[in-house]
Amino acid sequence: MPVSRLIPTLLLFGLLSGAPVASQALAAGPPEQSCLTRAEQRASVAANKAIPLVQAVKLLRNQGHRGEVVRARLCRHDETFVYVLTLLGQSGKVISVNIDAGNGEPASR
Repeated sequence: MPVSRLIPTLLLFGLLSGAPVASQALAAGPPEQSCLTRAEQRASVAANKAIPLVQAVKLLRNQGHRGEVVRARLCRHDETFVYVLTLLGQSGKVISVNIDAGNGEPASR
């Protein structure tokens, strides 16, 4: 079989063989973490359940993270609130940092 016909065949095989894995991942149920809408974020900050995002970013800078924040989400993780921040570093590397929204400390997922 020529290589030009072999590559699409292999790609199709790879997609089909991954289908059961994807369906199992979807059937596993919702994750423990759910993110808030903007209105819910404002209400959580107003009720002092979470620090403002600006304060979380300042604390992140004080911890030595110098990347640009390209995405920020406030999520519930179990019984706590966590800011999930996506940073673009000066080198172009994208990293995700979790900040406990209650006290501004680094948080684990």
